[in-house]
Amino acid sequence: MNDPVIVDCVRTPFGADGGVFRDTHPQDLAAAPLRALEERVGFDPASTVDDAAIGCVTAVDKQGSNIGRHATMVAGWGDAVPGFQLNRMCGSGQTTLNLAAASVKSGYRDVMIAGGVEHMTDHPIGDDAGERSETYHEQFPVGSQTNQFQGAELIADRWDITREDVDSIALDSQRRWKEAWDAGHYDSQVTPVETELDGEEITVEVDEHPRPETDRETLSNLPVIAREEGDGVIHAGNSSGVVDGSAALLVADPDVADDRGWDPMARIVDTHIVGVSPETILTGPLPATNEILAANDMTGSDIDLFECNEAFASVVAAWLQDTDAEWDRTNVWGGAIAHGHPLGATGSMLVTKLAHQLQETGQRYGLSTMCIGLGMGVATIIERV
Repeated sequence: MNDPVIVDCVRTPFGADGGVFRDTHPQDLAAAPLRALEERVGFDPASTVDDAAIGCVTAVDKQGSNIGRHATMVAGWGDAVPGFQLNRMCGSGQTTLNLAAASVKSGYRDVMIAGGVEHMTDHPIGDDAGERSETYHEQFPVGSQTNQFQGAELIADRWDITREDVDSIALDSQRRWKEAWDAGHYDSQVTPVETELDGEEITVEVDEHPRPETDRETLSNLPVIAREEGDGVIHAGNSSGVVDGSAALLVADPDVADDRGWDPMARIVDTHIVGVSPETILTGPLPATNEILAANDMTGSDIDLFECNEAFASVVAAWLQDTDAEWDRTNVWGGAIAHGHPLGATGSMLVTKLAHQLQETGQRYGLSTMCIGLGMGVATIIERV
């Protein structure tokens, strides 16, 4: 079996909550990176793409009715390219990639689209939530009473993470994004989006959420979210941003890519998924990272670059303590605290960022990992080719 390759990968700019994409339909947002891949790589979708897997967490209303299939149709790919929507909460976009990799490696598919979309302006996190079963509450009495903000605080407690620790990560995220954006590091991965805003045609070219002017004093004055003031570390400034955006990757069998004259960016080395306690919720990246490395006879020192989603800075801080990763090799172009976390799209975006980083730096291995609601974690290792 051949290891699948990432031929190309792109994302949209990320619009702030209620910002530049507030009048953009989620289906149009999901279609944007698909069109970009078609234009950049040069392929006929109907005769090339076997299936499209699109992650979306809040799959209701405009994001309902299988946004994966809608994305291929709105992209102008006709009726021959199937598509489906996948929901593994915040790990959705990375799971679509891992599923595409497995489908291609097995030989069942030759070429797939993996991606994700989330329009959080229209559909805030929790819009799809319903009443849980009594059986769940009986089996997980603590987890059923813990939300993600409380989970982030529990992590800070158990790993002895201070407010100074998490605010330092937040400041680095903003600074790194600004430096990377100004240096043009995002140019090859962010595709402009033409859309409408307040009845006028606009072109969105830049992430709207980052606040590079943020300083430690500003962060120190922000109120904590889940606890009484003075007894917590998590606040809006060291948590991921609420944004609208999408991303997509073209995944193929390497022989098929070679036959078509494509020049792949990266090889997908391995993928992994774990379950963890629904009480702390967000610790999944720790075992996901350690287990995928062990399965490949690797250590953190073998990985040149890491992406660990900045859902909350305490997650990253605990992950750094529990793995061989180092902060200087992690989220080097900024993270979700700066550019935002569009739920179902984030995993696709992180691997997209990682693939472009490896191409630009000439480094070899990258590992991307994310925490996931209800206590899960996902990881992917890629190698530059």
